[in-house]
Amino acid sequence: MNFDTHRAGLLLHPTSLPSGTLADAERWLDFLQAAGFGVWQMLPLGLPLVGLSPYQCVSAFAVNPALFPLGGQTRPRADMRRFVGWRNRQRHWLIDYARFILIKAEHGGVAWTDWPVPLRDRDAQALAEFDAAHADALKAVMVEQYRAAVHWQGIRAEAASRGIQLFGDMPIFVAHDSADVWAQRELFLLDEAGHPTVVAGVPPDYFSATGQRWGNPHYNWAAMQADGFAWWRARLRAHFEWFDLVRIDHFRGLAAAWAIPAHEPTAIHGDWLAAPGAELLQAIADEMGDLQLVAEDLGIITPDVTALRHQFGLPGMAVLQFAFDHHADNPHKPGNVHPDTVYYTGTHDNDTTLGWWRALPDEARQQVMRQLGVHDSDAVPEAMIATVLQSPAALAILPLQDVLHLGSEARMNTPGTDNGNWTWRFEWEALPHDLASRLLQNNQKAHRCETNP
Repeated sequence: MNFDTHRAGLLLHPTSLPSGTLADAERWLDFLQAAGFGVWQMLPLGLPLVGLSPYQCVSAFAVNPALFPLGGQTRPRADMRRFVGWRNRQRHWLIDYARFILIKAEHGGVAWTDWPVPLRDRDAQALAEFDAAHADALKAVMVEQYRAAVHWQGIRAEAASRGIQLFGDMPIFVAHDSADVWAQRELFLLDEAGHPTVVAGVPPDYFSATGQRWGNPHYNWAAMQADGFAWWRARLRAHFEWFDLVRIDHFRGLAAAWAIPAHEPTAIHGDWLAAPGAELLQAIADEMGDLQLVAEDLGIITPDVTALRHQFGLPGMAVLQFAFDHHADNPHKPGNVHPDTVYYTGTHDNDTTLGWWRALPDEARQQVMRQLGVHDSDAVPEAMIATVLQSPAALAILPLQDVLHLGSEARMNTPGTDNGNWTWRFEWEALPHDLASRLLQNNQKAHRCETNP
């Protein structure tokens, strides 16, 4: 990433568009262009395993077909004459994804570890018989992914024509009940029946006395090193077919990740499991050149994580909502933000800025107002936006909810909870008619766009 750039973007997942799908994508891109934003950041586009969370998906490569509407004037027509060539290029994941979807459906949605043993263990004859009996259904699943890919490339072309980069998100771990783990068990730390021996999470900290137990299996790094990180390189290639920039969620896991014994109900007990992050990133850089990656380095970050990020010239993240304490070295304070940073008012895991502000006790409110240099409490949300835009960060990102000054009712996700997440949508009528022009002025004042579109 070029740290000499000075751009701004909006954070909005496609499910938050008024239709809940990419049917609104072109109109949204028009709004971004008119408002002077050069980046559209979104969350992972994968098919959620359970519920709506895009961070636990059926595949690390497949996208959620529900995001791609069947109709629409601007939808590119998929040339089926090119399907076979595309399918052959995607064989390393596509056929196993299609099998996984169909086998899982036939067995009532149970985890792959509960499938009949021949299918669970990928017996060659059992898979051949399944393929023969489900040839049409397998092709239909693969065609669905092909049509989505064609549709997306149309969106990407429209974005590029407007000078807008697409900023994607990649969870560092994959779900245990996924096509990836089923198809390549040797790349994960599993027992003979396919169950994880250790699972990922984070240890207890200030925010949680029991830590967070995510349940994702850990990578078998030795096996991945043996084939030159082929699976990871394929994963990054796939992401850059879709995006211009990619955020690696929980980047610290490429230095070391918290490994919890699978039988433990919480994250209290565990050990740090070292990862060959430098070797992995070098293998990716050798293949792809400059890494257009962003390191999500929020939380308690140790020097080895920072050193890894700097070694490969990756920007980190800072969040203004985290800036208001008495620690002078707090990296989220505006005065401590450097160009190699993506700076946010808040992320999808934070409350909206207005919701956060309303929930602060009086003493904390006074501290925020002093640090922002404002005297009117009603001016705080807009001052937060201005502070991020006017920072030295190479990229400033604002959630749409903050731009619209929405409260906690518009929060996208509350970590550690299951209800009410990932459901927020805006309505076109909720965008004030002069919003784009006001945002353009703000971006121009902050020197984050050069000219009026």
